[in-house]
Amino acid sequence: MKDIRIGFIGLGGRGYGLLEWAVLPQKEQVVAVCDVYEDRVQKGAELVEKSGQAKPAAYTDYMDVIKDENVNTVIVATAWETHVEIALAAMYAEKAVAVEVGGAYEIKDCYDLVEAYEKTGTPFMLLENCCFGRREMMALNMVKKGLFGEVVHCAGGYHHDLRSEIAYGKENRHYRLRNYISRNCENYPTHELGPIAKVLDINHGNRMLTLSSTASKAAGLRDYVRANKSDDQRLMNETFAQGDVVTTVIKCARGETIVLTLDTTLPRYYSRGFNVRGTEGMYEEVTDSVFLDSPVLPDRKEDSDHDFDWLKHCVGNARDYEEEYDHPVWKKYIQEGVKGGHDGMDWLEFETFFRCLREDAPMPVDVYDAASWMAVTALSEMSIAKGGVLVDFPDFTGGKWHMIVDENERERL
Repeated sequence: MKDIRIGFIGLGGRGYGLLEWAVLPQKEQVVAVCDVYEDRVQKGAELVEKSGQAKPAAYTDYMDVIKDENVNTVIVATAWETHVEIALAAMYAEKAVAVEVGGAYEIKDCYDLVEAYEKTGTPFMLLENCCFGRREMMALNMVKKGLFGEVVHCAGGYHHDLRSEIAYGKENRHYRLRNYISRNCENYPTHELGPIAKVLDINHGNRMLTLSSTASKAAGLRDYVRANKSDDQRLMNETFAQGDVVTTVIKCARGETIVLTLDTTLPRYYSRGFNVRGTEGMYEEVTDSVFLDSPVLPDRKEDSDHDFDWLKHCVGNARDYEEEYDHPVWKKYIQEGVKGGHDGMDWLEFETFFRCLREDAPMPVDVYDAASWMAVTALSEMSIAKGGVLVDFPDFTGGKWHMIVDENERERL
């Protein structure tokens, strides 16, 4: 695709931000904007004009974007509930599509995405920006170079105090509120699972086999509303379904385990809890540390490992490994200048999406990744509803996960 003409759907906080700092600055042509709220549509259209482009078509119905013959690429940044239906409409209209993250509501949604792609061949990418994070990609590079030995376990989480965003969802027109009222699941799994899936070769020689999820009681939002929004009688009397902490355990075909944690309605610091454990070392995001058996540190005695103070010598040391082990993508990115939001991840993911479109190249986060990662939400809801029962993970690749990609293809990330 040589001439990219974008229809941008969804102009809330996330969508508007992406349009402002990750799409328009890359000089991509935005020919249509859309949101269900007229004021957001107008604000988005004005932003496009301010960037020096022609005034885009403005719609409040996403189907008008799909039908617009001037649009050949659709970016979806709407509420979680509409991601799949819009993506399907775009693919069947043979328009390339990039979709923001969020979990699936039904397993059928995931199969529908795969079916649409396999029928149409329409370019599709899940916009999981954390797969493009500097530390996540450095850890991936270290894994591929064998520094951690054989990887046996990974963990990650969406640890983010969202109580204000959720409680004021009505005022802010934010979709999380209605989801936290009506659902109990791992509702936002891909920030943590995406980078882990790349480390563990999910869908490329490995796959997720089973899942079990448990949820704590729901008390955080209740108490937050009582303390900060007592004049909202409807919310004061609301019963929230979403547990404060959801823990999901996944077993993989090669034997690795994954633990995901959703923690968004209690007071805490932000973290994605990215953790890679191998037979010869590990990376931990919370302390930004690399722990390795070798090379042996100068004051470490091989015969007294149990006395070695790992924390004293290693906490915060990941920066010491950047020069040698930063991923080649990030080495180039730093030389050229890091841009955009979320520490440069958003810019990098869109730059990659646009490049793959122009080169007709495979997407680094494709429809099979999307289906597998998004399925965690629907599967976790099933498991929690039955007391944490083990559920089987569908194989959305139809057995093709056995085909291990070569290193050149891995360099797409």
